[in-house]
Amino acid sequence: MLTISLSATDDESDTVELCFEHSLVSLSKWESKYKKPFFAKEAKTHEETAEYIKLMLLTENVPDDFLNRLSRSDVEAITEYINDQQSATWFNEDKNQKPTREIVTSELIYYWLVQFNIPFEVENWHLNRLMTLVKIAGIKQTKPKPMSKAQQAEQYRRLNAERRAASGSTG
Repeated sequence: MLTISLSATDDESDTVELCFEHSLVSLSKWESKYKKPFFAKEAKTHEETAEYIKLMLLTENVPDDFLNRLSRSDVEAITEYINDQQSATWFNEDKNQKPTREIVTSELIYYWLVQFNIPFEVENWHLNRLMTLVKIAGIKQTKPKPMSKAQQAEQYRRLNAERRAASGSTG
């Protein structure tokens, strides 16, 4: 969750805490309104981006003009928060694997939750963290591809070299 302090009125001493969540719930609401995938290749309009920020907002009873009151640094903080991976997990990307052309929508993500028996409570997680969990579930349920003879030979050479270096052996 991202929290930003914003002056509630023109009086700078009165502030309101705005809490934002980049989640499957906000994504689903945005797609329901615009009837297009959030993860589409084309860039979002200013209106679409502003609406997504509104849909991320968890705080109730905020000033109607809160978007206009966000500073440039507030907007940058929201953007950084959306783009943050929110996980310590990293993946070795297979350079030989073709990128998928599948269009990811909120319904597809919900399908993955059902497919992998992930409880729906995660719909409120940061979306990038949720997508990492889904990717891990997919990897764990996929049988590993057998190595080619060349890959096996390379792995044996590497392991033997490491073992010789560790033991100080030359042969």
